[in-house]
Amino acid sequence: MKARSSFSFAPAPFIPFRDTKAIARVRAIKRRDLARHRNPDFRITIVPDSALEHLWITDMFFRISDAMAAGRRYVMIMPNPWPGYAKLAAMLNRARVDCRRLHTFNMDEYADQDGHIAPESWEFGFGHAFKKYFYAELDPKLRPPEKQIVVFSDHNVNDYGRMLADLGGADICYSGPGWTGHLAFIEPDAPEFAGSLEEWKRMGPRVCTLSPFTIAQNSLHGCFGMSGDLTAVPPKAATIGPAEVIGAKHRIDMHGITVDGSFASWQRLTTRLVLHGPVTPRVPESILQTLRTDVWVTESLAADIEPRWDKGY
Repeated sequence: MKARSSFSFAPAPFIPFRDTKAIARVRAIKRRDLARHRNPDFRITIVPDSALEHLWITDMFFRISDAMAAGRRYVMIMPNPWPGYAKLAAMLNRARVDCRRLHTFNMDEYADQDGHIAPESWEFGFGHAFKKYFYAELDPKLRPPEKQIVVFSDHNVNDYGRMLADLGGADICYSGPGWTGHLAFIEPDAPEFAGSLEEWKRMGPRVCTLSPFTIAQNSLHGCFGMSGDLTAVPPKAATIGPAEVIGAKHRIDMHGITVDGSFASWQRLTTRLVLHGPVTPRVPESILQTLRTDVWVTESLAADIEPRWDKGY
């Protein structure tokens, strides 16, 4: 019997986006072509790996300081907090930026199996981290009222979208894709976000079911021990909806996650799907292709996707 020289298969049914032709097309996009896009308002820039955090922190600093100097209210949707927010607070302190007109909204927060949102006292929560690394680090003389630092809770989840809308929507929304292509915790396979593209675009904040891929991804976060402890990550989360992202006046999307600074990254293929794949709720961040957005992609994430036989399995 003649040996088969090829082998084909369908993606596992639990994978949220399974269009193999679209995946093959974006997988083949080379670094030299990654920044090209048909929408001139969707601006992709490839940056050095070491520059991404600096770009983000300085962008936040100048947006805040410019607005405060002009006496304008400024509203920001903020992504998953991490200790780097302390650097932003240090810059604002040094420049003596009076932040009393600043309003921030965390884009998401963990919830338990019954949909109860993690309280600010939970040390692994995003609200806890944002208050710890940003708000508490600001000079008390420069801080906005704490009620303007809005994090998800059981009490405000149903009003979260209205609270943003009452302020005229966000001036800026920062984001970055998860393994599923999620935006905030807007998951492609969450039943709470089921609907046509047009229906989905109008959906606001809610508690939703996290994808197994997101739980696996987040089990590698430093706060959970970086050891694949799937049981350490809560099963649900509160999140803004597509409506809040679309309603923002501007968006900045960042792609630069590797496995603890190595070349290995679950985000490299996701980046290509988000930036050049079909616009679909099955890849939530793909909606950014239709909006005014600045995208920063690190050299590591822009690298060509090809076999690495020196690494093997």
